[in-house]
Amino acid sequence: MSPIINKILSMDQQSVEQSLKAGKGIYTFLNPVSYLDALKHKELFSSFDGIYADGGLLAKAIKMLYGKSVKRRSFDMTSLAPVVFSFAAKNQKTVAIVATKQEMVEKAVKTLQGNYPGLNISYFRNGYFSSDAEMNAEAQKIVGLHPDILIVGMGIIKQEEFLLKVRDAGFQGIGYTCGGFIHQTAQDKVDYYPEWVDKHGLRFVYRMYKEPHTRKRYAKAAFVFPVKFLWEKATGK
Repeated sequence: MSPIINKILSMDQQSVEQSLKAGKGIYTFLNPVSYLDALKHKELFSSFDGIYADGGLLAKAIKMLYGKSVKRRSFDMTSLAPVVFSFAAKNQKTVAIVATKQEMVEKAVKTLQGNYPGLNISYFRNGYFSSDAEMNAEAQKIVGLHPDILIVGMGIIKQEEFLLKVRDAGFQGIGYTCGGFIHQTAQDKVDYYPEWVDKHGLRFVYRMYKEPHTRKRYAKAAFVFPVKFLWEKATGK
């Protein structure tokens, strides 16, 4: 069994609340699209404390090929995000966010604090860096600020690399990647997906409609992901 699948299966054994109460570790998410990128960076993803199955299709594929049931968990308001922000607000935990463009992250912070009274977002900035040196300096800065929770949304691979840099620099809290969540939340509403979309598992269809740039990625996943996933299972790599 591949290390990535092992990470997903082991993470499914504990609740989000358990990891939050433990207060330490870095976690990321994979859907059929990002899974293809993860296969090219197995060492990077193996360095994480846990990986969540982000998307019903990946969960179904794991059930079909490995006979294991896993929950779909995403960093959005239909899944893990409300648990994280509610926990932070209730337990007076500080939150740092590194994601999207500066204007968008500022709007998202206002939206989140408006929906979670008492939520202490102690630091936030955009997710764009001009060099590795700037990224390393930011990692050191975040470690010095000691946030309890760090949320990073910079796109697949870059966000994982940055979160790992922060952990290696001495971060002692809990960190999550979040993909496009902060960008979506900047639209002045905390719930990106309509209730009926979430109920019927049509989140990827809705994103294709709302975000045209995702269409090519989802088309790639539809045709390439099944082949790669079957090959990985057959070879055990």
